Amino acid sequence: MRSNHLTVKPISGTVGAEIHGVDVSADLSDDTIADIRRVLLDHGVIFFRDQTLDHERHKVFARRFGEIFVHPNFKGLGADPEIVEIRRAPTDQRIVGEEWHCDTTMMAEPPMGAILYGVETPPYGGDTQFASMYHAYDALSDGMKELLGGMRAVHSDHMVAGPAAARNAKRSTKVREDADWRPTVAVHPVVRTHPETGRKSLFVNRSYVFRFEDMTEEESRPLLDYLFRHGERPEFTCRFRWQPGSIAFWDNRCTHHIAVNDAGQHFRHVRRVQIAGQRPV
Repeated sequence: MRSNHLTVKPISGTVGAEIHGVDVSADLSDDTIADIRRVLLDHGVIFFRDQTLDHERHKVFARRFGEIFVHPNFKGLGADPEIVEIRRAPTDQRIVGEEWHCDTTMMAEPPMGAILYGVETPPYGGDTQFASMYHAYDALSDGMKELLGGMRAVHSDHMVAGPAAARNAKRSTKVREDADWRPTVAVHPVVRTHPETGRKSLFVNRSYVFRFEDMTEEESRPLLDYLFRHGERPEFTCRFRWQPGSIAFWDNRCTHHIAVNDAGQHFRHVRRVQIAGQRPV
């Protein structure tokens, strides 16, 4: 499929498409940005190959889609608070994003998306998988949709940051674990309506959701476990193999993703910029 001068190639039946024919480091026209946004909305996550992005051009491209979001758990740990450098060394026992998740949902206004750029990638392994939460919601029974429609879930970052999470000792990419750290908590609807497409999606994820509003963790666990497993069904997913100069740009409002920890004795370095979003409704 062609979109003006862009060539769009879907990579699965439900989510993900590669875009060819554009240099994202250039000063792109408003029409081209609108085309890219439309493909993102249609496919949930888009990919570019053979790009050259330094830090500033990475941020310039991100700002064409919204304000840059500064992640509170990485703030102060890098030279540029608007950029997160994600590194994986062969000796690492853990990696960032190693379970299915949606980014930073403990915020009252979670990011609308993220642009991840491949700086140094392994010759094999270290892929990223993505899942469509539109399709996960659509595949639920009518009874389950009715049940979830009135529910809200509690999102917290206590499982991924802070002293109790103890992530830093086992991986190269660090988060805040200092004594002054406090969890950030927000309550969001379990079923989210996308502000641009109007489509409904499942909005709970393993990294941040630990119970439903007005329920205990024990009461919440059976249904949460079912929803997590349901959203990870392979027919809702695609898999992206990284190369130097590759870009993944996902819509954080309707997709989940996971970093596959199988790079063996190889380094992996990717650079992320997040884009500010809105309160889920």
